[in-house]
Amino acid sequence: MYLISIFGGKWMNIVTIVGSLRKDSYNIRLAKTMEERYKDKFNMQIADIRSLPHYDQDEENNPTQAVKDFKEAVSKADGIIIITPEYNWSVPGVLKNALDWASRVDKVFIGKPVMPLGVTLGMLGTIRAQAHLREILASSGIQAKILPPGGNEVLINFANQKFEEPTGQLVDEGTLEFLDSKVEVFVDFVKSV
Repeated sequence: MYLISIFGGKWMNIVTIVGSLRKDSYNIRLAKTMEERYKDKFNMQIADIRSLPHYDQDEENNPTQAVKDFKEAVSKADGIIIITPEYNWSVPGVLKNALDWASRVDKVFIGKPVMPLGVTLGMLGTIRAQAHLREILASSGIQAKILPPGGNEVLINFANQKFEEPTGQLVDEGTLEFLDSKVEVFVDFVKSV
């Protein structure tokens, strides 16, 4: 990990959760683009949700090391970025599973500033998934501080036209400019919480 920008006397640490497990998904490509593009603004760690077991209430008080590591990363983060695809008009099960683990026992999301984003090949840019994600993040076990809507939504559509092959980087200038502006809003939001 690299430590770049000062935030309230310490380094700003952002944990990013990507709701797609596919190695070359557009959502992981967005995360990697952001990790490189904003390295002068914050230290970004992409969380491992692939290794999380299915949430099991019988195990919540004695979870696996993968669950402990995930919850510790969220707990120590100054802010969280969640990048989700849209599966059947909602968030993927692997993302919901990670949030379910985080919502139990020590409830590590409470009060954390969160920025939802999403990428899709379609026209609506994960709008339904992000609407459901906002509901989940507002639930009693999570109670995240969600970046307010009203112009702050990042809904990247027509992904195949906006990401470069073979690098995988987001290269569409209009999208990047919009993303830059929303990341600035999120950084200020993290500082204010």
